[in-house]
Amino acid sequence: MEYVYAALLLHKLNKDITEDNVKNVIKATGASPDEVKIKALVAALSEVNIEESLKATPMAMAVPATAAAADAGAAQAKDDKKEEKKDEKKEEEALEGLSSLFG
Repeated sequence: MEYVYAALLLHKLNKDITEDNVKNVIKATGASPDEVKIKALVAALSEVNIEESLKATPMAMAVPATAAAADAGAAQAKDDKKEEKKDEKKEEEALEGLSSLFG
């Protein structure tokens, strides 16, 4: 995966995607470059128009975790309120029943 990211970074910076450039990017991250993977990546990308591939790839919008959690929290709060109202109604009904016994 890091090799693909290196290639994308080089593409974004308008640098040639060569074995040496990919190797330098991988080294800059502190990882040990694998010569075989680099050769395979560069060979595979030599016939690919990266810009067109990026345009053709649908990008999913990432929903921030806080927003998703907030939505879940709001739904839970709504459910809690409904449950609370049901409990209050049951208590009122019980009290009405008791008051009818004692007049």
